Amino acid sequence: MREVLCAANFGKFPLTMAKKKPLWTCPRCGHRFVTQNLWHSCGHYSLNDHFVDKDPLVRELFDALTKQIRRYGPVTIYAQKTRIVFQVRVRFVSVTSRKQWLDCTVWLKRRADHPLLRRLEFLPPYNYIHHFRLTEKVQIDQIEPLFRESYAIGCQEDLGAPSVK
Repeated sequence: MREVLCAANFGKFPLTMAKKKPLWTCPRCGHRFVTQNLWHSCGHYSLNDHFVDKDPLVRELFDALTKQIRRYGPVTIYAQKTRIVFQVRVRFVSVTSRKQWLDCTVWLKRRADHPLLRRLEFLPPYNYIHHFRLTEKVQIDQIEPLFRESYAIGCQEDLGAPSVK
């Protein structure tokens, strides 16, 4: 078993890295999970299907977001029935394509206040799902620190005790 370091940390958070078990791959759909036989909906969906009959801007936003997230390190992108997810070890960002925008969720271990935040879900004890609506590429830059922090969660890095803001 080898230790995996996550590039997204950039020295910002104190890390406690533990050796991690390899991911289990579902033999039916090929998706990877931290737990063997984890319940999920097996399916084979095309990334391009999410952008049919959508404004070309929606695909441009997705491509810009993908480029940003790939700057942090390796990522797997899965097209699912109703959304697209970004995963390192676990899924940390998801997007849903709409006619003229991209709805985006970002998983953090803390509540983050942000002017573009549309909705916040709290999943006890320390999980917060932040909802954003992306309508222009500049918003990706504005939310970037949260994407980077979420990528570290996707790596299953221990970021220390969560802080509440």
